[in-house]
Amino acid sequence: MAKRNLLPGGRGLGATFWLLAIMLFVMTVSAAAGLALFNGSRMLDDASGARLIVQLPDGAETSDQVAQLAAEQPGVARAVAVPAEEIEATLEQWLGPALEDSGLPLPGLVEIDLAPDADRDAIAAVITDAAPDARLSAQQAILSPMLDALRATALTGLGLVIAAALAAVSVVILATRAALAANRSTIAILHGMGATDTQVARNFEGRIARDALAGGILGFLLGGLLILLLGLQGGAGVDFLLGGNALIGPVDILILCLLPLVAAGLAFGVARRTILGDLRREP
Repeated sequence: MAKRNLLPGGRGLGATFWLLAIMLFVMTVSAAAGLALFNGSRMLDDASGARLIVQLPDGAETSDQVAQLAAEQPGVARAVAVPAEEIEATLEQWLGPALEDSGLPLPGLVEIDLAPDADRDAIAAVITDAAPDARLSAQQAILSPMLDALRATALTGLGLVIAAALAAVSVVILATRAALAANRSTIAILHGMGATDTQVARNFEGRIARDALAGGILGFLLGGLLILLLGLQGGAGVDFLLGGNALIGPVDILILCLLPLVAAGLAFGVARRTILGDLRREP
């Protein structure tokens, strides 16, 4: 049996094309943001896990001594006392001009960067022996709420991708059934000529897959264009989308590029199953 295009609209682009383009646009932007946020949280987690913060309630005058002591310990890559000016400037943001007249002593802060093989407990023991009032905390623990928020936002992006994919499946099912309903008489004639359900299905599934692939590519390109336009506007938040500081790597880009192909394959499979299921239910 020669193949014929049974879908309405001839060779023009149908509703499936435009709806899949919209879905792929949403999926591309959401997936890019989600991947970048997840990678960023992982990089920040790794970086903060190798840093200790030493708080010295006795005052900033002991910071240099503690920093020098920490720098002498094996496994310490860097130990720096935070300048008193920076601590004062930070406190002024919370207390305002009243800080100058309060007479409160400035706490001391020491930032310690650890090597991968560092013994954190041994280093902490040396510091607390020299400065019993010192309090040590991992920067990772301090940043934990922000890291959790970043991961939650990344999961939200994944949820949007899944929601858009489910919506795309619904669009394909509705478009397929609408095409079948509009061509009942033609299908009946083909069946009368001896055409099988599989042969009839080929006339529909190929067209839907082509529209899905073309719409997916358009949506993907529009999503990429939006990201680039946002990048031209600048802003630190856009770095997550553009892959600043390697937040989006080659593997992530490959995943994004596969979205139109996945959409086309999904549309083909859903259309085929829908068509064959509806045809087999006919008397």
